[in-house]
Amino acid sequence: MTVYLIATLTLVAMAALAGLALNLQWGMGGLVNFGLFGFYMLGAYIAGLLTVQGLPPLVALGMAMLGVAALSAVSALISVRLSEDYLAIVTLGFAECLRLVISYEGWLTRGMLGVSGIERPFQAWWPRGWGDTGFLLLALLAVLIVYTVLQALARSPFGRLVRATRDDPGVVEALGKSVLAVRVRVFAIGGAILGLAGSLHAFYYSYIDPTQFGPIITAYAFMAVVVGGRGSNRGVVASAFTLIFLLEGSRFLIDLVPGLGASELAAIRLFLVGVGLVVLLIFKPDGFGREPRSALADKTSSRF
Repeated sequence: MTVYLIATLTLVAMAALAGLALNLQWGMGGLVNFGLFGFYMLGAYIAGLLTVQGLPPLVALGMAMLGVAALSAVSALISVRLSEDYLAIVTLGFAECLRLVISYEGWLTRGMLGVSGIERPFQAWWPRGWGDTGFLLLALLAVLIVYTVLQALARSPFGRLVRATRDDPGVVEALGKSVLAVRVRVFAIGGAILGLAGSLHAFYYSYIDPTQFGPIITAYAFMAVVVGGRGSNRGVVASAFTLIFLLEGSRFLIDLVPGLGASELAAIRLFLVGVGLVVLLIFKPDGFGREPRSALADKTSSRF
């Protein structure tokens, strides 16, 4: 049971990082990124390929974050001037292009054979049998660092500029600020976090192939942000924990319900997640948390 709990908490950490990245891009910045899974996959492949080539895992992780951030910035430059609906389509198409390149350019990515033998960071430091526990601590530390940085960013002048760009870009332009520059930076920072999440995925499983990555990763990230509350980092972490434990805990239904097969279990699990999401949005339409606001804004709103 302990092993299963450690594995589940590790999945929670990776889901929380993906959710925090989307919360920055969509929750705070208003930029819909349906191609999140592609950038997540790219981070996993950069870290995995560099590690098996002999680079230290932490160096490979840093290169993955920089690589995904750079590609995210490029994609933002290409598509960020589009309206919300078209931006969503373009980011989804961009991610599909990444998936096809990774799947079929075997000379570069090993294609459908996948990448195996990926070494974890600090693997030699942990006693035998404690590797998963050590990796969980590393993943939780990554979540804590990203959460702290994003909380500070949300309350900083740049965070207020990001929210202003989301709410009324025309006013931001009128004040002499570049909306394009703000959105490119938001996409790049979110991309770096996705690179980190993808790298942890590669390190944890020690083997990756294109079948591990798909739009369901994007769907889970959106559910985490919607349930947690757009703009609320605290709510996103809490909803990622709730969502993953609901998905993983429902696996035990196959032992409790006689005659329940694997296909029926998969349908019931998704049904339970859907029902839980609908019920939550009925009673708490703004999600678990709320977006950080300045003391002046809170004081002003309390007068009305």
